[in-house]
Amino acid sequence: MKPILPIVLAAALLTGTASARLPAPPKELESVPVALLVDLGSGQVLYARKPKLQFAPASMTKVMTAYVAFEELASGKLSEDQMLVVRPATSREWKGKGTSMYLDAGDTVSVRDLLRGIMTASANDASVVLAEGHAGSVSGWSALMNDAASRLSMNSSRFNTPSGWPDGGKTYVSARDLVTLSNAMISRFPELYRVYAGNKSFAWRDRVLTSYDPVTGVVAGADGIKTGYTKEAGYNFLGSAERDGRRLVMVVGGARSMDQRDIASRAFLEWGFAAWQARPLFRKGETVATAKVQQGDARQVALIASKDIHAAVPQDETSRISLKVIYPGPLNAPVAMGDEVAELEISVDGMAPSRIPLRAARDIGSAGLMDRLWNGLMNLFA
Repeated sequence: MKPILPIVLAAALLTGTASARLPAPPKELESVPVALLVDLGSGQVLYARKPKLQFAPASMTKVMTAYVAFEELASGKLSEDQMLVVRPATSREWKGKGTSMYLDAGDTVSVRDLLRGIMTASANDASVVLAEGHAGSVSGWSALMNDAASRLSMNSSRFNTPSGWPDGGKTYVSARDLVTLSNAMISRFPELYRVYAGNKSFAWRDRVLTSYDPVTGVVAGADGIKTGYTKEAGYNFLGSAERDGRRLVMVVGGARSMDQRDIASRAFLEWGFAAWQARPLFRKGETVATAKVQQGDARQVALIASKDIHAAVPQDETSRISLKVIYPGPLNAPVAMGDEVAELEISVDGMAPSRIPLRAARDIGSAGLMDRLWNGLMNLFA
C-alpha cells in the first residue's frame, strides 16, 4: 500500500469576538429522529443526528432513479425524447397507486415527461415505466441503482424498487448516503438538476400534478429535492438551497407529520445560512498544492480545486482553520488532467474534519528513457 502523503498548508484565522462555539440547532429539529445538514462547498457537517442510521426512504428513492437516468442520458444510452410504452400489467398494478400520472396500458410517454412525473409529482407508475422501458424490468433497473450506489460509496444503502413503495425493508438508505447522492447529482449533472428538481407543478394531459416540496418558493435559494412518505417510513425530506455560492443539502427523516417535516426542513436550511458564514479558501481552477509523481514525464503535478472551496464557520466567532492536502503518493504516472487524485482536508475548531476532492491540473505521461534517467539522477541528488 502506498503511503499517504500529507501537505500541511498555512492555517487561517478568522477575526471574531469570542472563542469558537458551535451554533445550537433550531428547536424545530428537537423531535425529528434523523437530521443532517452539510455544506457542499466545504464538505463540512453543520449538524448531524443519526446520519448513518439505515431507514426506509419512501419516495426519496426516486432521487436515485433520477440519478441513474441522468447517467444513462449522459452516456447516450437514453434520450429525453425517447418514447416508452406502458405495459398492460404495469398500468393494472400502478395506475393510481399512491401518487401517479395515471398511465394507461399502451400509452407512449417520453423519458422527459416520465422524469418530470418522477421528480415533481413523485409518480410511482412513471418510475416503473422508466425502469421497465429502459432496463427491461424493475430488478434490472434496481441493479443499475445499486451499481451507482456502490460507485458513490453509498455503503449504508440498498435499492430494490425504483419508486420507494414499501418492500418489506429491502430498500434502505442513510442520511449520509443521501447527501452523497445529492452532491453527485448536483455536481455531475447541474443542467439536468436545474431542469428536473425544484418544480412546484407539472402539467400532464388534463391534470396538473403538484409537488409536496416544503422549501422551494419558501426558503430563498431552495431548489428541491424530494419528499417521501409511507406509514412505514414516516415523513422524510431531502432538500437543498444555494445562496451567494453556498450550497447546503439537508435530510429530515422519520418526522411524525407533514407539518413537522415541513417546518423543521425550512428552519434547518435557514439556520444553515444564518448561523454559519463562509470563509473563501480557493476558487475553482486555483492551484492548492503540488503532488509528487513517479515514473512520469514530469516529477510533480499541480492540484487544483474542482469548484469554489470555502470553510464554514460560526457567525461572529473566532475559528482557526487548518488545511491539509492528502494523497496516496507519490502518484503513479500516467495521470490524466481532471482526475481526482488528492483531497483537501479542512479542519475548523470544534468540528470534525471534512475533505474536498482535488484534481490534476494537466496530463502526466509515462516516463520515456530520458525521463527515467533524469528522474533517477534527480532522486540521487535529492
